[in-house]
Amino acid sequence: MNTLIAITGLGVLCLLFEILNFRKAIVPVTIIGLLAVLGLTVSEFNSPGSYYNNMIVVSKFSSTFSALFIILTIFLVALSHDFYEDHQTKISDFIAIKIFMLAGAISMVSFGNLAMFFLGIEILSISLYILAASNRLSIKSNEAGMKYFLMGSFASGIILFGICLIYGAMGTFDIADITEWSRSAELPSWFPIGITLVTIGMLFKIAAVPFHFWAPDVYEGSPALTTATMSTLVKVVAVATLYKLLTAMNADLSDAFITIIIVISIASMTVGNIMALKQTNVKRMLAFSGISHAGFMLMTLLTITTSASSLLYYASAYSLAGIAAFAVILFVCKNKDNEDIVNFNGLGKSNPLMAAVLTAALLSMAGIPIFAGFFAKLVLFNQTIHAGYLIIVIAAVINSIISVGYYFKLILAMYGKESNEEAQKVPFVFYAVGVISILLNIVLGLFPSLVMDVLG
Repeated sequence: MNTLIAITGLGVLCLLFEILNFRKAIVPVTIIGLLAVLGLTVSEFNSPGSYYNNMIVVSKFSSTFSALFIILTIFLVALSHDFYEDHQTKISDFIAIKIFMLAGAISMVSFGNLAMFFLGIEILSISLYILAASNRLSIKSNEAGMKYFLMGSFASGIILFGICLIYGAMGTFDIADITEWSRSAELPSWFPIGITLVTIGMLFKIAAVPFHFWAPDVYEGSPALTTATMSTLVKVVAVATLYKLLTAMNADLSDAFITIIIVISIASMTVGNIMALKQTNVKRMLAFSGISHAGFMLMTLLTITTSASSLLYYASAYSLAGIAAFAVILFVCKNKDNEDIVNFNGLGKSNPLMAAVLTAALLSMAGIPIFAGFFAKLVLFNQTIHAGYLIIVIAAVINSIISVGYYFKLILAMYGKESNEEAQKVPFVFYAVGVISILLNIVLGLFPSLVMDVLG
């Protein structure tokens, strides 16, 4: 609870810094503030409790995922200074929106009441609508904001309708009561319908097939830093929230429900990877890559009582690799009209360190050893096989092999082709974010117990 109050206060402080004309201090002060909030979150880890009539519930699950969200936000805020250097008067707005978005994200994994869950979703979504359309002079950015707003509104409407049906069945929004009463044998038929509608709405947010069609256009049209936020922080928040919802609702995963999850998971992996093979725009490619990774993360729903730690591990591995990749993409595509693969030609010679960071990030996403991406898939596959769902693991392994094709397309461009441009000086922050996030990824790969034992 203290985490949420501190984050909200930090967002207000960002806006005050603009009024007081302390723009240069906004980024460093925000990062220091987030590090302090991270310490606060870690300190709450062993002291679970509920606040405001159970509206907010602090648990090990909420604390660990909140810590991951804060770390990702620190990286995103660090990249903001150089990304928004042409919009100095607006930097406080953009950073404040990201901080408020983090408050929404933490509400989404800390809710003890469906009203709080919906409030968190809306805070997160409204922040993203603004960020997606924040480049007002770009038609693509306006289009991305509009598409995201329309799709997000429909998803929110479906979620709200689902919540209404759950309330109608249970007579309460309180998660503890719903969990207790959902074990009774005589439940109204609209309770499972409500859960299904909420799940569909969350699958929209995750961009899982067949609710993925908005993602490529929105990712391509949004400013690159917003795309980085969507593909890392937002995707992980949505998957963790869906996991918590289905656990809290005590959703008795019937055979039909499990079959649907298997189909959606395999479809997301396959459609995402096959469509990514055809892309020449790196942001679109990573959008489809994100759809396929959503398919992998949905596998945790098949073993929902035991897979919280493997979801945390996979989410950490994927999001850290995503942040590292986007640190390089932001640098390479700065002041360019597009994010085509051609822009990366010869990066291995002109800037070996940035090329190495991007290569490592892509290899982690593809699931190549020493990187956390490989071990996260290994843990996930092992768990799913033990649960008796061999078919989905076979599909996942085949899709992992397919994904190597488009990741290596980018790696070959960096090392196998000549650059058309002279080497540019890299701002220190791009190096710092890229190297730190990929080192964290490797550390998690070599020492999985750092994450796996937290929720063990």
